[in-house]
Amino acid sequence: MIGPTPALNQIERLDQEIETILTSFDTNYAWNYGNVKDGLRDLYEKAKREQWNGTQQLKWDTQVDPEGEIIPQAYNPLQDYGPFKQLDEKGVRRFRHAGIAFQLSQFMHGEQGALIVASQLTGAVPWIDAKYYAATQTMDEARHVEVFSRYLREKLEWEWPINKNLKKLLDTIILDHRWDFKYLGMQILVEGLAMAAFANMYQLAAEPLVKDLVHYAMRDESRHVAFGVLSLKDYYKDMPANELRDREDFVIEACELMRDRLIGDEVALAMGWNPEEVRGIVLESPIMKMFRQSLFARVVPNIKRLGLLTPYVRKGFEDLEIIMFENFDPEVQDRELGLSQ
Repeated sequence: MIGPTPALNQIERLDQEIETILTSFDTNYAWNYGNVKDGLRDLYEKAKREQWNGTQQLKWDTQVDPEGEIIPQAYNPLQDYGPFKQLDEKGVRRFRHAGIAFQLSQFMHGEQGALIVASQLTGAVPWIDAKYYAATQTMDEARHVEVFSRYLREKLEWEWPINKNLKKLLDTIILDHRWDFKYLGMQILVEGLAMAAFANMYQLAAEPLVKDLVHYAMRDESRHVAFGVLSLKDYYKDMPANELRDREDFVIEACELMRDRLIGDEVALAMGWNPEEVRGIVLESPIMKMFRQSLFARVVPNIKRLGLLTPYVRKGFEDLEIIMFENFDPEVQDRELGLSQ
């Protein structure tokens, strides 16, 4: 029997690799070419100054052991888990490889979501200086997808599918027709958590290439969060209660989804372990609980700055055990990480 032609094989492969969703949102011309929102033009100038080329500025000739301690194993919440303790050296190395590849794969998928949303914002935002900045962010996010995917392909040689909770959140942001939801979901929530996750990896990573890669990405992400804060400033002040409740519900649901994507069910399945057992251990682990909470250190204060830390959202954050970050200063955190102001 004659098999499919190469062209048909290629089409079938593309069908598997591409997912299409139908989007619809308002697109705005902005006929006022002046500076409407204070700070956005300065942020745009900063974005132009800080463009970088991942092909040239990262040392891709660095030798990386994909099963080595890219992240120190002292932070492994499964250290005392029976099946983990039974692993031989080869199994331990596979576990390390799976964990770092999974984490960086989710970074990569999140950056593609940010790329799509930034391109949507370029058309949707109602001010010309916001369009300027959204265009630079689109370039930033393309570069982030490029460098994370290259690291995964060339250095780790293991790429994971997107986590279902992250996918649900990205779909919600991309599909919503309201431009402020796109800002709130991507710039404040997803980018805020990404900044915290990148900072954690930057501080812990022992492998120099991924450390440099993440630091370059953090410089961009810091600006992206500021873009959201500046653009949404005062927007929710006089919003009708029913519309505000939509945003409140979204903030809480998004934070729950981001918390639940950090459990590691996928890695447990890859290792042949019981995902429910692993989930219970990870949820109860003091180290992982502290890590999950710390990811919201930028989200909570920025939600407060936007006037969205209402009693309803406050209760949600108390239930998530992240309300303690409400008075944190993200700019201080940026300076501590050596990010330019």
